[in-house]
Amino acid sequence: QVQLVESGGGLVQPGGSLRLSCVASRSLFGAQTMAWYRQAPGKERELVAGITGGSTNYANSVKGRFTISRDAARNTMYLTMNSLKPEDTAVYYCTALFADRPQRDWGQGTQVTVSS
Repeated sequence: QVQLVESGGGLVQPGGSLRLSCVASRSLFGAQTMAWYRQAPGKERELVAGITGGSTNYANSVKGRFTISRDAARNTMYLTMNSLKPEDTAVYYCTALFADRPQRDWGQGTQVTVSS
């Protein structure tokens, strides 16, 4: 089993920034894809940003504000969030798909609240 542990969430004012981290219990060199999802109250979980190989992709709602990155040597993936808006409030989850695993592994989530 792969463990993914998120951290870095919290309460921030509109326009502020946060950096989420996701530490994996195994090397990220074996990950085919990695991503951040979020789920707001009463809404479905949605893709925020993903990395596949050297390519990244973002939801339209976060393009230009969020950046996904990884430090394979530290087994860590990041989501840097700038110019945060109240509508970014959600629980953020990291996920990774490894070649030798039958399905994606998920973290437990970290709460991000954007409010004045």
